[in-house]
Amino acid sequence: MSLKDSQWWRDAVIYQVYPRSYADANGDGVGDIAGIRARLGHLRDLGVDAIWMSPWYPSPMADAGYDVADFRDIDPAFGTLTEAEALIEEAHAAGIRMIVDIVPNHISSEHPWFKAALASPDAPERDYFWFRPGRGDTGEQMPTDWRGEFGGTTWTRTPDGSWYLHLFTPEQPDLNWDHPDVRAEFESILRFWFDRGVDGIRIDSAALLLKDPALPEVLEDSPHPFHDLDGVHEVYRAWRRVSDSYGEDRALIGEVWMPEVERFANYLRPDELHAAFNFDFLGCAWDPRLMRDCVDRTLHAHAAVGAPATWVLSNHDVTRHVTRYGREDTTFSFDNNLDGTPVDLELGTRRARAAALLSLSLPGATYIYQGEELGLWENENIPPEEFQDPMWGRRGHSRDGCRVPMPWTGDEAPFGFTTATPWLPQPAEWKDRTAQAQTGDPNSMLELYRSAIALRRTESLAEFSWLDLDPSVLAFCRGRNFGCVVNMSGAPIALPAHQSVLLTSGPLDGDRLPPDTAVWLRLS
Repeated sequence: MSLKDSQWWRDAVIYQVYPRSYADANGDGVGDIAGIRARLGHLRDLGVDAIWMSPWYPSPMADAGYDVADFRDIDPAFGTLTEAEALIEEAHAAGIRMIVDIVPNHISSEHPWFKAALASPDAPERDYFWFRPGRGDTGEQMPTDWRGEFGGTTWTRTPDGSWYLHLFTPEQPDLNWDHPDVRAEFESILRFWFDRGVDGIRIDSAALLLKDPALPEVLEDSPHPFHDLDGVHEVYRAWRRVSDSYGEDRALIGEVWMPEVERFANYLRPDELHAAFNFDFLGCAWDPRLMRDCVDRTLHAHAAVGAPATWVLSNHDVTRHVTRYGREDTTFSFDNNLDGTPVDLELGTRRARAAALLSLSLPGATYIYQGEELGLWENENIPPEEFQDPMWGRRGHSRDGCRVPMPWTGDEAPFGFTTATPWLPQPAEWKDRTAQAQTGDPNSMLELYRSAIALRRTESLAEFSWLDLDPSVLAFCRGRNFGCVVNMSGAPIALPAHQSVLLTSGPLDGDRLPPDTAVWLRLS
């Protein structure tokens, strides 16, 4: 894909970099921008079209950088703004676009706004947040009984007796998006990064911004007081006007956890976001009927608003799919805590290879989470005392297992990630999963991804339609000549009529496709 393609986001392969865990250049055990720049060739050779950079801003790291103290600078642990600008330029020179992560629902409690708000009840910054008196005779009870997105309570009391709202941790006070100064500030932040050449903005927790000022409790048969309020769309219409002012090649991409596909599609109307993450697909079971229904729902919802679909298998918040697909229950949700249940990594890896060909051949954009191309699994052997994720203490679920640093070279940890001790421990078994070990091995996950992405670029992947095969099989064509077949049954199946095999996720059994294997075909 060329950088001249003004609608690159419609069918791009986008790679998520989690900066703490990609590569460490200064030897402190934490990944940094210099490390990313040094390993940029890995992404060029992989063939990705864009990088999505998880937050790299100054932060106390109460939530791994999603508690931002300054959106216009870089945390010293990662480097400098000058280095970030150099990375953007170098990525562009390699034909790779850059997406940065913006977190609009909340900021860090160390942000100057919140520090001013705490300093005086009369500070104008007080109105930028949700400060409220408590209930009870002396205001000792929280204003509401809302539960947090990480579990736990959502209000913290200040020394002056008032309470402030935080849907995540107490170190992440929620912003009041009814205040015009908050809206103006974030439009300015968008311009700051667009001015530095970024091609897109990924929007964290995009549906949570607005709250019902009446602060009603969450009731089953009533509108939710802070999920998906209609007024949030005015925010994104304003953001779209900002992005459009830089040209048609800038994109807004939302993190929208939304079970109702119609409500999800509202964020993708022509004057709002360009794309949003497809969590329906990410959480779907390894089941042909459920997966087909998911694909149909996704394509139908996006077609209704003229937006591209997205296909996501893993990210920095969820159990890696090699592990999920190796379990009896292959779904994912934060209410379904999968940690610790038995896992068959060989089965999970076989299914993950098939899922790679599935996701890379469906219509729309595909997101790859760093390490996915190496076949990394969840590290579920991290001692709890080493957990750094605040979700562990509030919900009993740690996301640290999917955030373990990348293995690059060598036969033992830290596998070329750092010269020090990595900030999270790497499994010794990853010695066979390093980028070095897999490069040149035609049977490796890395070479499968490289081949699939290269083929995706050369194939004319046109209109989508299902092929009528066994109901335990997912099979579809793109245009008249390209076909994808994924065998989700327990037995080999016969391939449909075809001219040639383009790529397989695993060995064929003669002219039959083994279980949990996918194939790309040149159709007859």
